[in-house]
Amino acid sequence: MISGEIENSNVLFGLKNLESLNIAGNDFHFTQIPSRFGSLASLSYLNLSNSGFSGQIPGELSHLTSLEVLDLSSFFPFENRALKLENPNLDMLVQNLTRLRCLYLDNVNISSQKFDWSQKLSSSLPNLEVLSLSDCDLSGPLDDSLEKLQSLSIIHLALKNLSAPIPDFFAKFKNLTVMNLASCSLIGTFPEKVLQWQSLKILDLSANKNLKGSLPDFPMNGSLQSLVLSDTNFFGGIPVSIGNLKNLSSIDFSRSNFSGKIPESMEKLTQLVSLDLSSNNFIGQIPSFQKYKNLSHVKLWRNGLSGMIPPPHFQDLLKLVSVDLRYNKFNGEYLHLCSPCENSNMLEGEIPRSFFELKNLSVLLLSSNNLNGTIYTTEFQGRLSNLWTLDLSFNNLSIITSDNISLVSQLPKFSSLRLASCKLQKFPNLRNQTRLINLDLSNNIIEGKIPTWLWEVGNGRLSYMNLSHNHFIGLQEPYSIPRLTVLDLHSNYLSGVLPIPPQTAAIIDYSNNLFNSSLPESIGRNLSRAIFFSVSNSLLTGVIPKTICNAFYLKVLDLSNNRLNGSIPICLIESSISLGVLNLGNNNLSGQIEGSFPRSCGLNTLDLHGNGIEGKIPKSLVNCKMLEVLNLRKNNINDTYPCFLGNNTNLRVLVLRSNRLHGSMHCSQNQPNNWSKLHILDIAFNKLSGVIPKECFLQWSAMMTDENGDPQSKKHLSFRVLNGIYYQDKVAVTTKGQEMELVKILTLFTSIDISNNQFSGEIPTTIGHLKALYILNVSHNAFTGSIPPSMGKMRPLESLDMSSNKLTGEIPNALTSLTFLSAFNLSYNQLRGKIPTGSQLQTFENDSYLGNQGLCGFPLSRNCSSSTKIATNSQESENGNDWQSILYGMAAGAGSLTVISVLYTIWKSYYPTTRRQT
Repeated sequence: MISGEIENSNVLFGLKNLESLNIAGNDFHFTQIPSRFGSLASLSYLNLSNSGFSGQIPGELSHLTSLEVLDLSSFFPFENRALKLENPNLDMLVQNLTRLRCLYLDNVNISSQKFDWSQKLSSSLPNLEVLSLSDCDLSGPLDDSLEKLQSLSIIHLALKNLSAPIPDFFAKFKNLTVMNLASCSLIGTFPEKVLQWQSLKILDLSANKNLKGSLPDFPMNGSLQSLVLSDTNFFGGIPVSIGNLKNLSSIDFSRSNFSGKIPESMEKLTQLVSLDLSSNNFIGQIPSFQKYKNLSHVKLWRNGLSGMIPPPHFQDLLKLVSVDLRYNKFNGEYLHLCSPCENSNMLEGEIPRSFFELKNLSVLLLSSNNLNGTIYTTEFQGRLSNLWTLDLSFNNLSIITSDNISLVSQLPKFSSLRLASCKLQKFPNLRNQTRLINLDLSNNIIEGKIPTWLWEVGNGRLSYMNLSHNHFIGLQEPYSIPRLTVLDLHSNYLSGVLPIPPQTAAIIDYSNNLFNSSLPESIGRNLSRAIFFSVSNSLLTGVIPKTICNAFYLKVLDLSNNRLNGSIPICLIESSISLGVLNLGNNNLSGQIEGSFPRSCGLNTLDLHGNGIEGKIPKSLVNCKMLEVLNLRKNNINDTYPCFLGNNTNLRVLVLRSNRLHGSMHCSQNQPNNWSKLHILDIAFNKLSGVIPKECFLQWSAMMTDENGDPQSKKHLSFRVLNGIYYQDKVAVTTKGQEMELVKILTLFTSIDISNNQFSGEIPTTIGHLKALYILNVSHNAFTGSIPPSMGKMRPLESLDMSSNKLTGEIPNALTSLTFLSAFNLSYNQLRGKIPTGSQLQTFENDSYLGNQGLCGFPLSRNCSSSTKIATNSQESENGNDWQSILYGMAAGAGSLTVISVLYTIWKSYYPTTRRQT
């Protein structure tokens, strides 16, 4: 691998007759593509893909008029560090490259020509055969000018923002062999003719939820090898003619809308390697797979399939790796298959010992069931010689290891071994495991030090190691950690010097240990490829070394809950481009937040709570457009309400509690509050003052819509690190006077705490629009006026604290609608009148109403006088409240004529008074 810069390589750029150059797969540390490539005029092939180039693509590449193949693509979207075409733009780059046949620009930012890209390509590149433009920030629709590119054989457009139908002229591309339009937001109906092309080999339309279509009658001897229609709205049945596609090796119709029976003609697809029909509406029996000698994966889960599964269906399939038949209606005896069962079935009892006689078994996945019993590693002795993947995790099994070294060589040669939560008390002897790649021994009770020999298993192949949630106290010396990609040692009792991770590691989790040491000064040099690094809650001391900023790819840095001191390195702020989560909360950091967040800031979470940070909230945070969580609680920040963040529209959690904020919440017209996604606001224990602007409550849309009934809304706030790996945000909220930590923040959890400030004036009636609010605390302020009756519309409210203000008037009868209240406090105000009867409000203790001399009625011992009762009830009537409660109460002790007479007397004596008052 070449690394560094090549701008000054006179040897390379002196090769003037060079016709082909491939330097793909190197690491040039996000430097710009040298303009000197434009001097290699004889080049017909140039491949710079996946080499860590960044920034503007030089215009000098347009001088390479002999180019036939140009590849500047990248596997990964480096976002703000991606290559881009702005000046020159796409048009200027390709206008002279008229000989170009193959163009690969995947993950290059071409947003400067978001809409007219297709016209520019078709006019400049008439001979184009391969066009690959996935994730280029381009938009649709697909212009008719693309019809000119009749030589196209491969088209790959994962453009996300097309939001358009497939043009009719696509049916005229008779030379196409590969069409990949996955994740294009396509709409409309896909033309059936495309599926009938004789030349088409690969078709991928996956992840287009609004794209409709159905399968046509397939011609004889079609060339299709791979057909992927997953996550679309394709519907109908699978035609019998699918048996004509004799070359088909991969079918993926998962999570679509197909229905009917699986045709028996599929038994003719003898080249099939992978079949995925999961999450559809298929019914009936499954066909026999006996002729699929190359079959490795079958997924038919979550359908309505039924009947028995005869053993011959899967007989002699030597390449079969996994079969997934979950969530169907099969009956009879099940065949013992290498079937992934995690998180789905409830298999019980002991693992049949017949499993150990299956000599051809290669994969056995039985995790997350209720299997029990004891398994001895000696049972694997000389058996299951082809087993390379074993997962028995998260059952109720006890695995007993053997100390007999003579047995080690007779164990299967695993490539993946997962024995999490198997009650292991000591390491299984893996010294002879020369092929091991993945090892998971987490959630066991292994004690002592991690042995030196463990780092040597796999002969350098070991890539994934998870030893978390055990009782390890350290690492046996000397040790040399191999070239791991994932190293997880969190939640042990490791102490002493922090283990230096290998430079190859992408995921490093050392959190929840007892290191009681400082971060090594050189730590950043070993994080050059890390994307996740956590040493939270591990008794770390000392300062944060500046070398941490050498971790260019880091997406998550969590050093929270330690005893770190000093200031936050400026480079951490100014290099927060790839960084999505920066959590330094609950340390002893001091000083101001120095430096400026870059314009391309990628932060989703900034958590600096529980430190001694001073100064102001950096104005440059406006550059962090993706910011969802801002937690600066318990610092010494001396600033005003952050109106300047009004355009950070993704903000969901804002916690500024216990600082020295001052001034009002009023924002100017130039700084509108656009926090429509905000669902947690905590600015308690500051010195904010003035009147609460009524517009505030109208701009927090996430607190207005109650989505309790929508399962899709019950999502946790988290940051995606990689596929299947998420960083879980946490935040502390105060309710019922107690602080609790939300380890998982549901996006539907809503809370407002503005207590212990100096707010005054009336509480705006617009607060009633927050119909999805769960917690509201406005206590210990100087609010005046009455409690807004509109608060009765806030029906999900579970905790309401309005104590220690200057509120006057009566408790609105509308508050009786708050039937979910479990915490309620109106104490120490100037309220009067009768506490509304027959409601949740009477279930609370006296403490909820103390310090209001004018209040009476249950649960207070102070009885209401008859005049108070009449005045209170009459006012409720005037406000449109129910007279029936009075009628029923009086009717219990008198006849109907007496009741009518009394009611008339009350109305006659009170009505004129109330009319004069209005």
